[in-house]
Amino acid sequence: MHRRSSPLARTGTALLLVAAALAGPLASASPTAALTTPRHDPARTASAWLPYWGDVDAAYRDALRHADQLHTVSPFWYEATGDSAVTAHPGAGRRDIVRGLRRAGIKVVPTVTETLGAKDMAGLMLDRRRRTAHVEALVRTVRGHGYDGIDLDYETMALTGSAADHARVATGYNALTADLCARLHALGKQCVVTVLPQTGGSGAAYDYRQLGKAADRLRIMGYDLHWSGGEAGPLSSRQWYDTFLRRATATVPRHKIEVAFPGYGWDWDRTAGGRATHRTWKEAEALRRSTGAAYRFDAASGTPHFTYRRDGHTHEVWYQDARGVAAHREVLDRYGIRGTGLWALGFEDPASWAELRGHAVRHRPVR
Repeated sequence: MHRRSSPLARTGTALLLVAAALAGPLASASPTAALTTPRHDPARTASAWLPYWGDVDAAYRDALRHADQLHTVSPFWYEATGDSAVTAHPGAGRRDIVRGLRRAGIKVVPTVTETLGAKDMAGLMLDRRRRTAHVEALVRTVRGHGYDGIDLDYETMALTGSAADHARVATGYNALTADLCARLHALGKQCVVTVLPQTGGSGAAYDYRQLGKAADRLRIMGYDLHWSGGEAGPLSSRQWYDTFLRRATATVPRHKIEVAFPGYGWDWDRTAGGRATHRTWKEAEALRRSTGAAYRFDAASGTPHFTYRRDGHTHEVWYQDARGVAAHREVLDRYGIRGTGLWALGFEDPASWAELRGHAVRHRPVR
């Protein structure tokens, strides 16, 4: 699940760092060339989300540093709060970011989340009039800022309600995405859908087959197997990836699937209990070093972890780094999945980009 780090509980030289991309208040590096890379560059197989909180400028510069690998950046800028209400988060639509990403050859496809629960969203989406109003609001958001498309990350409806509610949500979401994607495609825009992994009862509110037909890309969130509100454990595992990719590739064309890797972790206080604290990779590593904790790598899940004590409390931290990305990308290899994603820019182990590059060059597009 995508979360704010607080207070909510989600290599190579880029020739694309052109002067224009770094112009303005964010200029902090010299351009290496006044060239752009064609958008069909086969090395560009990754997308990433850009948070609206924290050090947004650092996250933006992170995208520019890896522009030769990124085909899309999704700023986490919008939230649907009603039939025709799309609310902007602070900093939404920043022209310097949009211009800079575009000049680096990266498409800007902002993310929209939703606040309504399963029952309310089902009612909205199954009512043609209300659904049309919602689609129009989303299209206005794209056209009003000249974005390259939109990314629907509707999770609340999938995490609330009953099984019956989820069945209605799945039917309604099929109708919504079919209508929205048709409108966006008519405008030459992208239609991206982000979903929870389907394992056991998780992700039942999504009809992968129909979403895969309507959308240009289906982005699967490959994280929060263990999350802030649950027991301590790895955010992802190779077995978990195998499970949800087996189901996804049975219904969705492989060239449309992207698996998003976590660039963060959770810090559980095993003594006091309660919700875990979000840690970016950088924060987790700094904490491990400052406490003298030993780095451990769980071979079964393919993720790093460590424990430490502070103020009489025992903490357990699970996160992801480049070694873990390398372990998990082997599962993508087996299923012929080229597309990768990252939650989120500025969170990750910088060495992870070399692993993503290695994955990209190993596989040619699969259709």
